[in-house]
Amino acid sequence: MQALRTLLSRDFLDRLPETRRPLPWLALLCLLLWLPGFFSIPAGDRDESRFAQASRQMVETGDLVRIRFGEVERNKKPAGIHWLQAGSVRVLETLRLGDRHDIWAYRLPSLAGALLAVLATAHFGRLLVGRRAAFLGAAMLAGCFVLGVETHIAKTDAALLGSIVLAMGLLGRAYLQPGAFGPGAAAGFWLVLGASILLKGPIAPMVAALAAVTLAVADRSWANGAPWLRALRPGWGLPLMVLAAAPWFIAVTIATEGRFLAEALGGDMLSKVGGADENHWGPPGYYLLSFGIAAFPAAFLVLRAAPGAWADRLQPGTRFLLAWAVPTWLVFEAVTTKLPHYVLPAYPALMLLAAAWALDPLRQAPPRWLAFLSTAGALVAAIGLGLAAAALPILADGRVDALALLGLPAAALFCWGLLRMLRDGAPARAGLLAVLLAIPLQATALGLVLPRLEAPWISPRLAAAVQAAAPGLPDEHFGVVGYHEPSLLFAMGGEIRLLRDGAAAADFLAGETGRLVAVGDRDLARFRAAAEAGGLPLVERGSVAGFNYSRGRRVAITLYGTNR
Repeated sequence: MQALRTLLSRDFLDRLPETRRPLPWLALLCLLLWLPGFFSIPAGDRDESRFAQASRQMVETGDLVRIRFGEVERNKKPAGIHWLQAGSVRVLETLRLGDRHDIWAYRLPSLAGALLAVLATAHFGRLLVGRRAAFLGAAMLAGCFVLGVETHIAKTDAALLGSIVLAMGLLGRAYLQPGAFGPGAAAGFWLVLGASILLKGPIAPMVAALAAVTLAVADRSWANGAPWLRALRPGWGLPLMVLAAAPWFIAVTIATEGRFLAEALGGDMLSKVGGADENHWGPPGYYLLSFGIAAFPAAFLVLRAAPGAWADRLQPGTRFLLAWAVPTWLVFEAVTTKLPHYVLPAYPALMLLAAAWALDPLRQAPPRWLAFLSTAGALVAAIGLGLAAAALPILADGRVDALALLGLPAAALFCWGLLRMLRDGAPARAGLLAVLLAIPLQATALGLVLPRLEAPWISPRLAAAVQAAAPGLPDEHFGVVGYHEPSLLFAMGGEIRLLRDGAAAADFLAGETGRLVAVGDRDLARFRAAAEAGGLPLVERGSVAGFNYSRGRRVAITLYGTNR
C-alpha cells in the first residue's frame, strides 16, 4: 500500500519528469510494460510466424539474400528484419541463452526497436519541447497499447519505428539548429533512412519527405532554399541513402531474376494502396476511431491537446511535430488497407505535442465536449481491457481463470487514479499516472491471460501431439490438410507437407510407411472415403481442437497413421 501511495502522490509524479537520468527510468518503465508475456506467448499467426520461420531458414541455410518461407519465396519485405532476427538467434545460441526454436529469440529486434524509439523520443524531444515534456512524451509512447503489442510480435514495425524516430529526431535538430548540424549528423540522417529501407521499403523516407515538404510549404522557404534543408546536404545525402540499401536490392534482384521487385512492389505495396490486403479494410477515419485503444492510456491527453497544439503551430518545435504527424496520418488514412499499427510513425510526435501542452501553464483548455469524450474514452478502454482479460478464458476455453480476473481491479484502479488527477486539474500528472497504472492492466492481459489460453494456440499443441504419436518423425514425413497456418511451420519445421485436400492426404499417407497426417474436420469425410477406396488401414493417433482466430472459426484436427 505504501508503494501505491507513493505512486499516486503528486510529489512523485511531479519529480519524475525532472530526473537527471531520464533514459534509465524510461528503460525500466519499458521493461515493466513489455516483458510480461514476451517469453511465454506462443508464436502467433500469421505474420509473426511467417517472419520467424523465414528468419530461421536464413539461419539454417546461411542465405542472407533470398527470403523463403518453407519452399516458397517470400518476396514481400526487404531482408533487414530477417538479418536482425537471424543475428539475434545466432548470438543467443552462441551464448547458450536460447535457440532457433524459441519464438522470443525472434522478438528481440522488436523489443530493441521499440526501446530505441522511446529513448530517442526522450533524447531528441528535449530540443523540440523541453526536458520535462520529452520525458512525459516518451513515457506516454512507451505505454501505448499498440506499441506494447508490437514488441511481442517478431516482425518489422517496432524496429521500423526506432529507425523513424532516429531519422526524425535528426531532421528536427536540422530544422531548429541548422547552423549546428554538421556533415556527420547529416550523414547519420541519410544512413538511418537507408537502413530503414532495408526494414520496410519507403515508409521511413516517406515520413521524412512528407514532413520536409510540409515545413517548406508552411514556412514558404522552398524557393529560397531553407537553411535546414541545406544543412541536410541532400546533394550527397540522397546518393548515400540509396547506396546503403542498393547492394541487397541488386543482389536479390539477380538471385530471384527480378521476381522480388515485381512481387514486392506490385503484389504487396500496391495491393495495400489500391485494395484491402488480406481483408484488412477500414473506412476513412479508422485510425481516429481506433485511437482510443491503440494509443491507450495516453490517447485522452493527445485528444485534449489537439486544439492547443494547432493554435501553437507558429512555434518552431510544435510546427515541426505537426509536420511530422499530420501528413503521415492523412496518408495512411487514404490507403485502403488499414491496421492499427500503420500510423505508429506519427505517435512519437503526437505524444510530444500532448506532453508539451500538458506541462504548459498557459495551455489552452480544450472544449468541454472534447475533454468529456477523451476522458470517457480512456475509462471505457480501461474497463474494456479489464473485462476482455476476465472474459477471454471463458470465451476461448470455457473456463474461469482466477488470474484473469485481476484485470478487473486493475481497470478500477486505473479509472480511479485518472479521475483523481483530472479532477485536480493536473493533465501532466494524469498522463504519467495513466502510464504507470497501465502496467498491471497490460501485464494481466499479456502476461497472465494470453499465454495461459489453450484454444488459440493450436500449432504448438498439434506439434506436441505429433511428437507423442511419432517421436523423432522427420518433417517431410508429416502432412497436414485443413490447417495451413504459418505457426505450424514454425512449430514443426519448414519441410512439412501442406496438402491440398482429403484425397491428397490419403495419397500422402499411402505413399510411404511411417508417415503421419493431420486432417481438419472439414476434410475428414473426403479423407476417409479416399482411404477406404484405396484399402488404407487407418489408425487414429491423437487429436487437437481449438479456435483458429485467423479464420474466425473452431477447428478439430485428427492425426492418422497406418498399421502397416
